Amino acid sequence: MSYRIGSGIDFHQLVEGRDLWIGGIKIPHTKGALGHSDADVLLHAICDAMLGALCLGDIGVHFPDTDASLKNIDSKILLAKSYELIKNKGYKIINVDTTLCLQEPKIKPYVTQMQEVIASILQVSAQDVSVKATTTEKMGFAGREEGLVAYATILLCKV
Repeated sequence: MSYRIGSGIDFHQLVEGRDLWIGGIKIPHTKGALGHSDADVLLHAICDAMLGALCLGDIGVHFPDTDASLKNIDSKILLAKSYELIKNKGYKIINVDTTLCLQEPKIKPYVTQMQEVIASILQVSAQDVSVKATTTEKMGFAGREEGLVAYATILLCKV
């Protein structure tokens, strides 16, 4: 069997007047992520991990922020399209491991929902999708609630 591993990372500013989407779930908060799409930092990192595992570039190559048709697009659509690229290359997902870095809000109440949303799009079990979070102990831009970061690692297997 042929295995490929990929890693992804994404950053977004937090601003007032935007919804906060993380892992395909709208999370109540005073700030939301700024971006061309819905700015779902977690799904973007997963897209980059998938694409990187097969040397297909990054999310900006496939879904550029200069494309007006992608303005405010639901990142679940970007995740599904990225997964289609992986399937078309003859690969399937074994597991996904992610970490969010943000001071607020606490995401623990939403983790199960995020796992279910991501798993349904990627055609894996929710137990194959890890979503973890950490604060930065009030250090850096994430600690000051100016932005958030997501990391993703993915294991693919040739079908």
